[in-house]
Amino acid sequence: MTEAPIAHVVFDADGVLQHLPGGWHAAVAPLLGDRTEEILQAAWAAEAPMLTGGDGDFRAVLAGVLLEHGAAASAEEVYVAAWGSVQTDHETADVVRRVRAAGYGAHLGTNQASHRSALMRTELGYDDLFDVSCYSYELGVAKPDPRFFLLAAGRIGAEPHEILFIDDSVRNIVAARSVGMAALHWSFDPDAGAEHTGQAGLVDRLAAHGVHL
Repeated sequence: MTEAPIAHVVFDADGVLQHLPGGWHAAVAPLLGDRTEEILQAAWAAEAPMLTGGDGDFRAVLAGVLLEHGAAASAEEVYVAAWGSVQTDHETADVVRRVRAAGYGAHLGTNQASHRSALMRTELGYDDLFDVSCYSYELGVAKPDPRFFLLAAGRIGAEPHEILFIDDSVRNIVAARSVGMAALHWSFDPDAGAEHTGQAGLVDRLAAHGVHL
């Protein structure tokens, strides 16, 4: 149990609220063949500065990565297959709605560049799903930097001890706790290495932190 009442719940995106069906490798392997992992690693490295607000057109950056590695697939094909094909886990989204209906603040806290955030805000409807959304590219810092959590609390308008953060990364859990937040290591994905309990189990875990739906 937490020492102070929780008034807000912050949900991570990837692994908690959304996923790429089949995973990144399976999504692009038909396009990239036996160099898939090498190209993905290079693309993620090129995207990393954009997670904290770095400038650049990621599709153009991705095109450069593909050219450098001799891939025949176009940047648009690869982008749509991976970065543009994320799907919402509807059970978690239902828990988000229940959190809001019960009178708690329900917020998003995620490491994302602006190109993917645009999809999440509009096509996936996260601007309507959450009270406040905290994207790393807007905050200028990414998890697990403790500043991310402090800036998120400020954007929400709450003290850290009033917030419960749900994430599938141990590093992010440790960082959230380091600034005084309660934190829950959870994922809807049974292979993610976090606790996997399904919707009912998540509701029970929330109740253990004083968030009753």
